[in-house]
Amino acid sequence: MTPLYDAIRGFAAQTPVRLHMPGHKGKGLPIPELAPAAALDFTEVGPTGNLFEGGEPFARAQELWAEAFSMEYCQFLTGGSTLGLHTALALACCPGEQVLMDRGCHRAVYNALALLGAEPVYLVRPWDQERNLASTISPELVEKQLDLHPNIKTVCITSPTYCGLLSDVAEISHIVHAYGGILIVDGAHGAHLPFLGVDAFSGADLLVCSAHKTLPALGQSALLFTRGFDPRRVRRMTSVFGSSSPSYPMMVSLDGARDWMEGPGREEYRRVARRTARLREKFPSLGSGLPLDPTRLTLNAKDGPALARALEERNLWPEMEDGGHVVLILTGMDSDGDLDRLERALEECRELLGECPPIPAPPAPERVLTLREALFAQTETLPLEECAGRVTAAQLAPYPPGVPVVAPGERITEKELAYFRKIGYNNNAVPVIS
Repeated sequence: MTPLYDAIRGFAAQTPVRLHMPGHKGKGLPIPELAPAAALDFTEVGPTGNLFEGGEPFARAQELWAEAFSMEYCQFLTGGSTLGLHTALALACCPGEQVLMDRGCHRAVYNALALLGAEPVYLVRPWDQERNLASTISPELVEKQLDLHPNIKTVCITSPTYCGLLSDVAEISHIVHAYGGILIVDGAHGAHLPFLGVDAFSGADLLVCSAHKTLPALGQSALLFTRGFDPRRVRRMTSVFGSSSPSYPMMVSLDGARDWMEGPGREEYRRVARRTARLREKFPSLGSGLPLDPTRLTLNAKDGPALARALEERNLWPEMEDGGHVVLILTGMDSDGDLDRLERALEECRELLGECPPIPAPPAPERVLTLREALFAQTETLPLEECAGRVTAAQLAPYPPGVPVVAPGERITEKELAYFRKIGYNNNAVPVIS
């Protein structure tokens, strides 16, 4: 069932004379591969509806997504999970409030708090020394911080992580709600999980998922799910941060992605999950004993960058790497042939796979300014190695995953510089407070 697509396609079939934007008038685009999309690219006129006003054809399309995720409401997003996170935080907290925030959150959360004038209290993830990566956020850690900061009413965490680790969102939500709080989950990499029967988001009050990361949807297509918020307020706040001309092809692709996942896509994903499990058994990787996304393959490498380059030489392109891991996003769109090629390549590169070299936990930089003060401060730009003692105005975040090692307003010291050297990160354009 694709109510939005059906409505847009039906109107396009009437060959209306479009005396409005967009300028292609539905007749094509200069790039041949994109030309067919023009027919479905409309603006807000009567038959096409208005994303930010509610009503059809969006109401039913979004309702079907909400049902799939067991949430009350779903808002389509055309600005990626960044738009969803900005909206979710604006819905949950007020300027000046403190937010209990996963230090492993995406940089969009840091920017949102700066724009809102809210203040973070960081949840620092335990460092898994055996696997050389940040572990999950435990309910006990959240409870401890809420005890220490009883005024906090908004908690924001990331689950799953880039490596596919899943925190116990259901139990964390019970704790947050017991303290009268609101739980925001950045589930950008988990849009496929509910369709596989993975209970990854139960209890979240606000959930953000990037459909384009793991589902067959166009880039920047994302979703905001809510529970306990007036949909009118959700739409209004989304319109504050989002474009007033949301892309219809992107939103139609959301309609199609859900329909596919409720049909043949579910079994395609299960096929890939089975194959992922076999690859985990065959090659050194994150696996048994960890709460993992069933289709995320995080390989353990003696030299992560070397393994990533070896795969690229074979025309296999990973999502990201660090000093001891290479992360591969596998989805239901990966064919058996694709996965056969991957398996052969890993056999050829087996000497690069193995126990990760020791990677230190990220440092805990000194905070000097608020996020907001740093964002709007006067700056100068320096190479990273010349920044010792300076306060950064931006996130120093290897990307992906876009998780800041040094957040805006924090001081860069020799300790942080040594860490960046260790992980092989350098930057010749660091904005620091002047």
